[in-house]
Order: sequence, then C-alpha cells, then structure tokens
Amino acid sequence: MEKQWWKKAVIYQVYPRSFQDTNGDGIGDIPGIIKRLDYLEDLGVDAIWLSPVYQSPQDDNRYDISDYQDIYPPFGTIQNMEELIVEAQKRHIGIIMDLVLNHSSDEHFWFQEAKKSRNNPYHDYYVWRDGEEGCPPNDMQSGFGGSAWEWVPELRQYYFHQFSIKQPDLNWYNPALRQELYDVVNWWIDKGVAGFRLDVIDQIAKDPDTGSITDNPNLHPFIKELSRNTFGKVDLNLVSVGETWSATPENAPLFSNPDGSELSMVFQFEHMVLDQQGRVKWDLTPLPFIQLKQTLSTWQTALHGKAWNSLFWDNHDLPRIVSRWGDEGEYRVISAKMFATLLHGMEGTPYIYQGEELGMTNIRLPIEGYRDLETRNIYRFRMKQGYPEEEIMRSIYAQSRDNARTPMQWDDSAQAGFTTGEPWIAVNPNYKQINAAAQVRDEHSVYSYYKKLIRLRKEIPVIVDGVYELLLAEDPSVFAYTRTNDTQKLIVICNFYGQECEIDIPALVPEGSELLLANYEDEGTMNQFRPYEARMYLFPITV
Repeated sequence: MEKQWWKKAVIYQVYPRSFQDTNGDGIGDIPGIIKRLDYLEDLGVDAIWLSPVYQSPQDDNRYDISDYQDIYPPFGTIQNMEELIVEAQKRHIGIIMDLVLNHSSDEHFWFQEAKKSRNNPYHDYYVWRDGEEGCPPNDMQSGFGGSAWEWVPELRQYYFHQFSIKQPDLNWYNPALRQELYDVVNWWIDKGVAGFRLDVIDQIAKDPDTGSITDNPNLHPFIKELSRNTFGKVDLNLVSVGETWSATPENAPLFSNPDGSELSMVFQFEHMVLDQQGRVKWDLTPLPFIQLKQTLSTWQTALHGKAWNSLFWDNHDLPRIVSRWGDEGEYRVISAKMFATLLHGMEGTPYIYQGEELGMTNIRLPIEGYRDLETRNIYRFRMKQGYPEEEIMRSIYAQSRDNARTPMQWDDSAQAGFTTGEPWIAVNPNYKQINAAAQVRDEHSVYSYYKKLIRLRKEIPVIVDGVYELLLAEDPSVFAYTRTNDTQKLIVICNFYGQECEIDIPALVPEGSELLLANYEDEGTMNQFRPYEARMYLFPITV
C-alpha cells in the first residue's frame, strides 16, 4: 500500500451485530460481513472499521472485552475472522480492528484473578483504592451514571470504572499490563489487519484521585510507547485512529504528529455536541449553525500540515445525520447528499457509517424496544427525577445510540434482508422505501452519490492536500468553503437548510470552473439555491 494510504482513503464502519445475519439467529455475524464485501468493493471504500467482535458478556455491546484473542460466538470464530481479513484484502479493503485498551470486562481472566487477592500479580492490572463500604474514595461519577467506584467486599477495596460497573479500568501505570496489551495488538497485526481504532485512548493515563481523566502528563508517553512497540513500526504502514474526546485543535498535533510517533489520526467530536446543552447529550438545543461552521473550519485550518483528522457525521454512538440536522421526509435524499458533499470535500479521512450511504434514518421505539444500556439508564434515572415521560422519550428519539444500531436495510424483503429470524432489535419500518437493493441500481440514489464522492477523492489531489478557507462565515444558511493547492481550487457550496436562499455564485466560483457534482438532477438557477442544495466546483490554476 502507498505510504500513509489513509489520507486518500474512505473508511466504512461496520457494526457487526446489525450488518448481516447468515444463520437466522437475528444477530449479524462475520460470515455476513464476508457476504457483503462485494457491495463494499463496489462502493469503493478502502477499509472497514470493524466495531468490536471479541469475546464479551455484552454489557456494553462488546466494548466490555473478556478475551482479546477470541471472537464473540454469535459473530463466529477466529477462523471466520481470518477469512474476513483475507477476503477483504482480495478486494483491496483493509480491516481496522476496534480495540478497547482503557478497560476490560469484569469477566476477563485478568480481573477474575485480580479479585482473588491484593497479592495476586493481576491485582495491579486494575485501578484499586482502599476504603469503607458505602464511602467511595471520592465522588467521581461513571459516564453511564452513578459512582465510578465499585466496592469488592472480599478485598475491602474499590475498583474504578469510568463506564459500566462491568468495565473495570486498566492500570496503565503497571508495565506488565502494558506489555500484555502490546502482545494483544501484535497478535492481531500478525493476522494481517490494516490498523486499529483505539477506544477512549485519551483516558489511559487517568488520575482518579484528582478526577483528571484525560489531560495527564503520562498520556502521550504511554501512547508513544504503545506505537513504538506495535502499529507504529515503520515497515508496517498501519493506520491508527484515536478516539480522543479531549482533543482540541491545539493539542491534536500531539496525538497525530506527522512524525508518526503516536497515532495516524484523531477522532474528535467537538462538532457533534453543539446541539446539546453543556455536556448532557439528552438536553437538546437548536444547532448553532454559525458555530458549527466555525468549529469545523478551525479544525480544518489548525491541523493542516500538522496533524490528520477524521471526518464523520454518523457512527455507532450517534443518531443518523439525516434525522438529526437534515430532513428525513420530502428532502431525505437531497439532504443526505448535501451532508455527504459538505464532509467529503474537507481535509481528513472520511468515515461512512453503515447505512449512511443509503440515507438511513432514526427509529422511534417504545422504551422496552431499546437495547442500549445508556438509553435504558437515562430513562430510569430521569423518570425517578420526575421528568415528564414525553420529554424523556423526545430526547431518546433524537439521541439514543440505538438510532444507529437498527439492522442494515439490504432490500424490501422481510426484516430488510438482514435476517431470516427475529432481529435482536427492530428493523426500521421504512426499509421498504430505503434499502441497498433499490439504490445500487439507481444512478440518482444516495448510494450512487457516495460512490462518486469516493471516486473524486482518489482522482482529485486538492481534495486530499488543499488548504481550506471558509467563505460566507456569517451567512445564516450557507456553508461554503474552498480547498486550494498549487494547481487546483475546489469550491463547495451547500444550502444547509430546507428553505431557498440567494447565493452570488460568480463572486464565489471563478469563471472557467467545472461543476463536478450537484445533488439536484437539473441545473436549476445559477444564484438560487434550493432546499439543501449542494454543488462542488473545480477550477484549474494556471501556473
């Protein structure tokens, strides 16, 4: 592969449980991913980010790993995984493993041993503090609600868990633990994977005594040591993606330095929390559009030449972008294409979350239909606090992680072609209208539009290396920018909303520019942009 191949790549995220079931148990599996590789090859993606497939008791959708070197049985076997890696490689698609190195399952062998005795060699693999039952070491709260400390009576100690009680945090200050993790990473490298997405990697150097979780002095030395001993070896040319909620435009170059000492790219979320009040995602607020433009633009300009960013709207933890900020009704197709245009013209590596390329939408379920631990917890918590149920459900409809986890909509047959059995979570009822089988054959579909964008990234250098400049910064409905290198200028203009607007195109687009792509089939009026209209122009620069 070309050095730093990920800069020209488009990565597709597969959430295995909901992608394709082949044995009728209602749960997606690895053979199902193999079955759909031709679809992904046709789409044109370069790599699959595979959400965790490891052995797990499933408290948090396999982000609670009980064995890093085995596969969750409903998904298949190690042999299936090896076949997936080989078959994907035949189609020039790499497999990026989702690794959770911040915490394990409480059912992992290490933790089972750690609980036996304070003198057990595995005890120090986790974060423990002395205390008295009912009096935790401090008032730190878990990300899933409640105390971040859990009492173990046989040891008369608390262990720390930033997330679920069943996800004890690993103690990176123990060199033996670090070596165990390096061995795991290298074991998967030997299997032939193309890289790793590292879950909450910015939390590994936490200091639970002070409450400091992400910004600690040992964080970058730990990541450097991890890289040096595993994926960062220069002859491997592997991609490493850090989920870094704490990343800022200022510190991102530490995580993703061009010298390759840490990670290939950061995965940060600043733009995706703008429609919530403070840090509470369930408290909704209208999207501040000008701030969205400023935020995305700051990341574009600050990282150029210094670090590499991930570009995304959707993933397994987020609602569908068409439902969130677009229009899931009359303008579903048009708004889905607009969001794709806006994102794929930027600098960074675009990620497509399964179904995004079809314009899949959020779902509304009764509370008992939700499977997500976080969703169920917030419902119980807010009901106890006296919130009106209607208000709670409105937040869940908008923000639940299960919006992204409904089964992939392959065709209009029963259960959307996902399974011959009863799916683990309900299929979105709109699968008759929104499905891959119909869109693959339709040159005007959302799917075909994504194919064009993926092809353009590979064909037009300025999309990869151009300098970004925001246009019309204060316009209340238009998101427009340019990307410029020595030989080309790319101009992207998007009407972000469902009302028509006037745009002075001659002032933005140089004469002689080529209209590369547009999300309406007819040309329309030069300066009149229709609801969610998007255009991408290319201008050749004469030296």
